This record gives sequence, C-alpha cells and structure tokens, in this order.
Amino acid sequence: MLDINIETPSSILEVLKDNFKQKRLSFNLTQEGLSKKSGVSLGSLKRFENSGQISLESLLKLALVLECLEEFKNIATIKNEIHSMDDLLKQEKPKKQRGSIK
Repeated sequence: MLDINIETPSSILEVLKDNFKQKRLSFNLTQEGLSKKSGVSLGSLKRFENSGQISLESLLKLALVLECLEEFKNIATIKNEIHSMDDLLKQEKPKKQRGSIK
C-alpha cells in the first residue's frame, strides 16, 4: 500500500504547538514563566499550546526565548535551482573588483 504523507497548515500547526511545548518544558519553564520572559500574554500562550493559533510576532517572541528564532530565517528563502545548462549560464557571475581602499 502506498503511504502518502500530505502536509497541511493544520498538521504543521499541530507539530509546531507540540514542539514549542516540549521546548518550554525542556527549559523548565511554566507557561507563566515563558509568558513573562517573552512578553506574550498568558492567554495567547495557552491558546497556542491548545489550538496552535498564535500571531507570527508572538510566535517569534517565544522562539527567541526558547532559542530557536534562527530557524525561522530559512522558512521562505529563494533557492536558485539549476535545471539545465542554460540556467547555469544565465546566472550572473560575480563582478571582479579591484582592491578596496580602507
């Protein structure tokens, strides 16, 4: 039988909320403690851990305290994929520069 794993926004939210709760617990923080350290209201944190619903800004504040903020920088990066030799040749070559004056 073919096992197809299709990710949905709901399934990603479920994973995120569970991961953040586990991170919080690994830092030995209560919900109240994380709320105070991050500046995210206790109600917002509880709602996030229960339903996955949270604003992006609040999520990033939690990530800062839980030391995983850096991982968010790579979410929507643009990749330069090469599919043919033409694609490779079209890429802009870095311009040569003479030494700079300091």
